[in-house]
Amino acid sequence: MFGFFENEQAKKIKGHLCNLAALAKADGHVDDREMNFIITVGKKNGMSAGDVRKLVDGNSDCLSDLPSNDSERFDQIFDLVDMMLADGIIDETEMDFCIMMAEKLGFRQAIVGVLVRKISQGVKDAVPRERVKDESLSFLNYNALPKR
Repeated sequence: MFGFFENEQAKKIKGHLCNLAALAKADGHVDDREMNFIITVGKKNGMSAGDVRKLVDGNSDCLSDLPSNDSERFDQIFDLVDMMLADGIIDETEMDFCIMMAEKLGFRQAIVGVLVRKISQGVKDAVPRERVKDESLSFLNYNALPKR
């Protein structure tokens, strides 16, 4: 998979896949659609299906570096929410996990619930990812402004 001296991007990808795996396991089992989703994300980032399965099965070390900007943070939380919806069931444990992960990724606690639900609704309504991203980043920027 990755060499002994992983570069920063490889660490971020591996950490993101570990987060997806943790979400998939949040309801007690990894659905085939969830596994396929994680494998697809891994393949888009240069990993083999076998390496992704090792990560999901927990046979690999899962230390991650947090994304360094809102765009990367959004991409990770979007994938988490998208995978949460992969099995067609919104489990409250999975929703709570997405909200917790949004906080860990650096989004403000006061807005993470709204952000996760906004992304969830966009995915359910088949809104293009970039449009959901643009609207969400505008929402984040607006809510980052000091209140008067």
